[in-house]
Amino acid sequence: MAENWFLLLWGLFILLVTATAQTQGVSCPQCPQHSSCINGISCICQDGYASESGNIFFTDPREICKDINECDDNPAICKGKSCINYDGSYQCSCYSTYSGIHAFLSFFRACPEDLLSSGDNNQIFENILNIFNTPFGGNKSAIARSVTNLLQRMEIMILESAFKPQNRIQDRYLVTDTQVVPNNNCSERNKIFTLKAGEDAMNIPCNEVIRGSTKGQSAVAFLSYTMLGNIINGSFFEEERHLQKASNISLNSRVVSGTTGQRQNSTLTSSVILTFKHLQESYNQGYKFLCVYWKSTTEGANWSTEGCSLLKTNATHTSCNCGHLSTFAVLMALTDQVEDGVLTAITYVGLGLSLLCLFLAALTFFLCRAIQGTSTSLHLQLSLCLFLADLLFLTGIHQTANKILCSIIAGTLHYLYLAAFTWMFLEGLYLFLTVRNLKVANYTSARHFKKRFMYPFGYGIPAGIVAISTGIDPHGYGTIKYCWLNLQRGFIWSFVGPVMVIILFNLIFYSITLWILRDTLSSLNKDVSTIQNTRILTFKALAQFLILGCSWSLSFFLTKSITEPAQSIIAYTFTITNSLQGIYIFLVHCILNSQVQEEYRKLFKGIQKISETDSSDMLSGRTTHSKVIVELEKSPKFVGKGKNTLT
Repeated sequence: MAENWFLLLWGLFILLVTATAQTQGVSCPQCPQHSSCINGISCICQDGYASESGNIFFTDPREICKDINECDDNPAICKGKSCINYDGSYQCSCYSTYSGIHAFLSFFRACPEDLLSSGDNNQIFENILNIFNTPFGGNKSAIARSVTNLLQRMEIMILESAFKPQNRIQDRYLVTDTQVVPNNNCSERNKIFTLKAGEDAMNIPCNEVIRGSTKGQSAVAFLSYTMLGNIINGSFFEEERHLQKASNISLNSRVVSGTTGQRQNSTLTSSVILTFKHLQESYNQGYKFLCVYWKSTTEGANWSTEGCSLLKTNATHTSCNCGHLSTFAVLMALTDQVEDGVLTAITYVGLGLSLLCLFLAALTFFLCRAIQGTSTSLHLQLSLCLFLADLLFLTGIHQTANKILCSIIAGTLHYLYLAAFTWMFLEGLYLFLTVRNLKVANYTSARHFKKRFMYPFGYGIPAGIVAISTGIDPHGYGTIKYCWLNLQRGFIWSFVGPVMVIILFNLIFYSITLWILRDTLSSLNKDVSTIQNTRILTFKALAQFLILGCSWSLSFFLTKSITEPAQSIIAYTFTITNSLQGIYIFLVHCILNSQVQEEYRKLFKGIQKISETDSSDMLSGRTTHSKVIVELEKSPKFVGKGKNTLT
């Protein structure tokens, strides 16, 4: 039996050797391009090619191996990536030309890791913005759903990158910050993590990051989208209870997202605090800030205030308290504030009386020769500036329909009020020089207060300030509700700054003036130091200080930091004192001036004499006329002529 097995194996060996010898003795046929010889007896197309006849093995040298288009034959071969066919092969790529949101999201789902590759972020996010900014026929729902999908993918991707060495992105479109937390590292009570992305920040308690886990590591991610707010803007806010009291709702922060990998919008046991840097600084108390999050709905998505509340806000930042993690932003809305009817009435009545008094004061200063001088010229220019400013305020402050006209009105008001303050400064300076020279019995300095220097200073300085302000910010004049200086970007300081300087100098001038009147004026001589004159000068100095800036300083306290009822008290005091400035000027410089009083008496006596003369002339004329008629009636000619006329 063993011999039979030996003979069988020996025969098989001889057969294999013979077959090999035969194969080596046969030459390989000529194979066409893109094919290879196999076993020396046939050809086969290389990978990526197929024979035109469909045969796998062939010997005909005229056979053609054609390229296989894997992208067309199997569209899912790249699993969502962009398939590019090459001669004999194909390539799956994340870079292609997108033709819409949905095509882009297909790419984004397949290639999220490419967003973290260095140098590619700007181009990819620029593609995102270009896609979302293309017209969609007003289909906000499609945009909202696509943005929601994008935000979710971004959060997952950035959170996964937290465990990698290079886990931060900082470029012109996206800024991120991540924090990896060992799950046993929250033993410290009330431990808070602060994540910063650009100029925005998020404070989150440690226990909200680990969410009860005790092993391994957890991560939290914070993302700030630089330009996503241009797509999901204020038009996606649709809560009626806020829209009824507000208008011109806009996004005033970057869109940010916070995630710990848990289910979005789930309620937190401890709230997170988000701090936003305003895109546009706001000093206007008419604006209301809303903390909102991106709420996904069956129709799409929109901004909502649910679960978020305003913690604090100022001109540059807003802090929000939110009870869940999601995508957040700050909306700025112009509120339709109900005007105080009493305050408005006081303004119009007070300014009306002020205009009348300023007009009478200007006429007095211009026509009354007995009081002509440098002081009167100062009073006249101040009265004219205040008269024109108050008149323009009453007639043009609400002319906001025409933006160009509103800007002109605002610029003119800026100039007139600055000019009024400049003449206030000159009055304070002149009063100080006058009283100081009385102290030394020397009138030279006050007398040399030249008019040729007064007018260029009084009207040139305000013109220069307005010109510089216009050059720096041409759009600084006019707001949505009033034709006044725009409170944004610090433009209001072109008015507040000079006013504060003038008030400070006037405060110094009047303080020194009162000190001189109190301590040294009485020592000059009996004529100057009488009690009556001292009281009059002191009263004028006090009234002058009230007119020349003390009332305006109250406006600096009309800020949001002042609460009721203090704010209302300051507002009423400011309105009353400023609307009655004309009355102050007319009272102090005209009614209480003995020389003006004498001129008024002469004027009234002259008017009375003219009136009496006219009355006597009229009476005398009537008497003469009656006598003539009586004499004519007695005349025979008149009687006869009358009879002939009647017949």
